[in-house]
Amino acid sequence: MPSSPFDLNNALRLTARGDRIALRSIYDAEASRMLGVAMRLLRRRALAEEAVHDTFVQVWQKAASFDPARGEGRTWLYAILRNRALNILRGETRTDLTEDFESMGLEAPGEDAEALVVRLSDASALRRCLERLEPLRRKAVLLAYVEGLSHGELAGRLGVPLGTMKS
Repeated sequence: MPSSPFDLNNALRLTARGDRIALRSIYDAEASRMLGVAMRLLRRRALAEEAVHDTFVQVWQKAASFDPARGEGRTWLYAILRNRALNILRGETRTDLTEDFESMGLEAPGEDAEALVVRLSDASALRRCLERLEPLRRKAVLLAYVEGLSHGELAGRLGVPLGTMKS
């Protein structure tokens, strides 16, 4: 008996009602194609995977906003993916423009983040945990929490891709 064609519009309607199986069916039907589209836009697999993941999170949260009278489900789904990919590109462009935040005077005037670790008590559990991290990861954690840097600012300052910094 032949299987019936996948009805994306119906799966979106069910997803809007909180049906996780419907969301999974959308993922199974579209994720590999979406990854290909995202790869063409972003040119890096990790960023493409992030865009697809973020798209499915948005689909789960906003499926109720899909209106089949305004267009097909596939168009709606890929518009979300495209917008997410463009946002990722915009975010990376901003951080790639400047790699030396210190020369712009954006470094906090206070102590160096590493100096703060040294000041922590030797018996401090926090210090023991931080010392177990690789130097780059420790620096990222300290810059994020001590200086309040965003993912984009951290990626630019440490010279790593935005997707890597987020993960």
